[in-house]
Amino acid sequence: MSTDIHGGIEFRHPGVGTDYYDGEPWVAAMDLWPLYDETDYAAFGCLFGVRNYAGFQPLAPDRGLPVDLSSGMRSQLGSWVAAGDLYGATWVSWAELASMDRATAPDHFIGRLTWCTKSLPSTLHQQLVSDSWPSEALSAVGAPPRDLRSATGRVEWTTDEVMCAYEPLTVGAVLGPETHWPHVFAVMKALADRFGDDGVRLVVAFD
Repeated sequence: MSTDIHGGIEFRHPGVGTDYYDGEPWVAAMDLWPLYDETDYAAFGCLFGVRNYAGFQPLAPDRGLPVDLSSGMRSQLGSWVAAGDLYGATWVSWAELASMDRATAPDHFIGRLTWCTKSLPSTLHQQLVSDSWPSEALSAVGAPPRDLRSATGRVEWTTDEVMCAYEPLTVGAVLGPETHWPHVFAVMKALADRFGDDGVRLVVAFD
């Protein structure tokens, strides 16, 4: 059974602590799903430690829901988390996301291999690989291109029957331009330009 991500983006109201503002400190800005609609365990593990099969050192694992969670986000996540229907609740600020080292990689794997047959392109197979590719991966995709090990981005190739792709397993790759994460980050950065890097956060939970 697959794991999906839920949540959204909040910003800290600039009026907090002033005489003229008596509202809640954090305000729900946008749901996550219009920006991000993927199920990618490498990214979930890299950021939040959920389904972390790749072995990343996660950025923001198991923090729980913020105590000052906005009412908008609490109505979306709070009751589901309390009921046990969602797990892995956590949050991460734009300041933390913006300072991530995009070259960071997990300890035991160097890349992610994806392939499908030309006759069934919708049926994808994925495998994490180390320096020595397992025999089952080699038998499925054949001999990879010679310069693959030095690749810094996604590489694609085809055989008679199979379409293959390889990407290095780094933070920059699993959160990169081939994914939906740049949409999330663009919204967070735009809000951070107004409310500060520590005044914008992403709150998530998983099912």
